[in-house]
Amino acid sequence: MDETSRRAGGNRDSPLPLPIRVAIADDHHLVREGLRLMLTRADEFEVVGEAATHAEVFDVVATTRPDVLLLDLTFPEGDALPLLRALLARHRDLRMLVLTMHRGSESVRQALMAGAAGYVVKGAQPRELIEAIRAVSRGERYLHSSVTGAVVDDSIRWLETGNGISVREREILSLLASDHSPGEIGHMLGISVHTVRRHIANLSAKLGLRGKTALIRYAIKNDIVRDA
Repeated sequence: MDETSRRAGGNRDSPLPLPIRVAIADDHHLVREGLRLMLTRADEFEVVGEAATHAEVFDVVATTRPDVLLLDLTFPEGDALPLLRALLARHRDLRMLVLTMHRGSESVRQALMAGAAGYVVKGAQPRELIEAIRAVSRGERYLHSSVTGAVVDDSIRWLETGNGISVREREILSLLASDHSPGEIGHMLGISVHTVRRHIANLSAKLGLRGKTALIRYAIKNDIVRDA
């Protein structure tokens, strides 16, 4: 008897749908516990694993193969964007839904670029998170209503003020404006300090700006700054 028929009590004519298998990655135990309790109340979800560090996230995904990974953007090791990229490189079919406190358009944009299929802010209603998990599991994208307006504004601003800036240069500019050093930026993005400095030099040339302070002012003026 196959798995679907077994869950339907052996009735092959009316099989029950398999639950959506969810893994939860957040460094706060209370958050993980609350999410697990909320999801397990519904038969349509099965929480297959939890993780509190980057290493645990890799292990949970590799061993449980969830349909959807709920992922915070902040861990003890720091920013989760490199983690997003690494997970997608290893598990191309993994659907990742960011669940975070960060609402800034730059945070949303970078998370989506890194591989997230959806973005929900903490404080959303349970029904909104459930809707997001369902959508992401179906292969769709989902943005919480509290960030969609900011993303649209960011897209318009990008078209108006892009000035030929590449995606990588914009990412580095946003991190520079968030008070990260070239060394920290290199570590966060998985590139060398030399490469970061080369991108900063290219930014200065493209924008006609000289010095870190001028670049930061430009980033702030055009809202190219990630949430802290």
